[in-house]
Amino acid sequence: MNLFSTDLSILWPALIAGLLVVISHVPLGQQVLSRGIVFIDLAIAQVAGLGVIAASSFGLPVEGWGAQAAAGAAALAGALLLTWTERKRPEVQEALIGILFVLASTAQILLLANDPHGGENLKDLLAGQILWVSTDQLVRTALLTAVFAIVWFRWREKIGRIGFYVLFAVVVTASVQLVGVYLVFTSLIVPAVATYRHAANRQLTFGYALAFGSYVAGLAASVVTDLPSSPVIVWAMGVIGLLVHLTGKRGTVAAESAARADHRVRSTASG
Repeated sequence: MNLFSTDLSILWPALIAGLLVVISHVPLGQQVLSRGIVFIDLAIAQVAGLGVIAASSFGLPVEGWGAQAAAGAAALAGALLLTWTERKRPEVQEALIGILFVLASTAQILLLANDPHGGENLKDLLAGQILWVSTDQLVRTALLTAVFAIVWFRWREKIGRIGFYVLFAVVVTASVQLVGVYLVFTSLIVPAVATYRHAANRQLTFGYALAFGSYVAGLAASVVTDLPSSPVIVWAMGVIGLLVHLTGKRGTVAAESAARADHRVRSTASG
């Protein structure tokens, strides 16, 4: 009974963290897929992580507001850069996103090269520490998620290209510090890919159910197997996502592909 209570006391904050990530990342992931810029989340996440590492190298606490500001500034700079490249070089935007990802990743390695704990810090940044999220982190992320929900569900058609990139950067910055790069990418992309064969009016609902259910299943499996939580959640979402994808109807794919292509044209024109 005591062991069960201890598990619950650790899992509840992790489940809340997962729910907060899911609320923002599922709709953002659908937008990323429709725009054809799948790897933007990895690039921005790595840039945000670079900001955290840079702040830490100057003696700022990783979980403090200073590191949060540094990560946000770095992610915002990366987002604005990608906004500019999408306007100037749209034909190679995905390649430029990949280049930004590689540059940010290797910059992290260089900054941590002389840090005796560099390898552990880099591992924490990638895999995250979802079981050890603090109350302050949850409160900050909850406030940010509330702002995101208001902006996204009321004004997403009016924020334009720059607004999308800025909103994306701010949300991903908080999520990387909460759950790590791997779960950020998985929470964005897997629900979007798993549900795109389903009817458009059901994709968001199915995506939310898939993503949060994966966090629940992954955390439970992690407790039972005593394996690291973040990788288990990633695999849980991958397996559940595959099952959801296979239940989609083939006939909806052409229509959804046409809708995504039309959305990309309209986004380019409006930007």
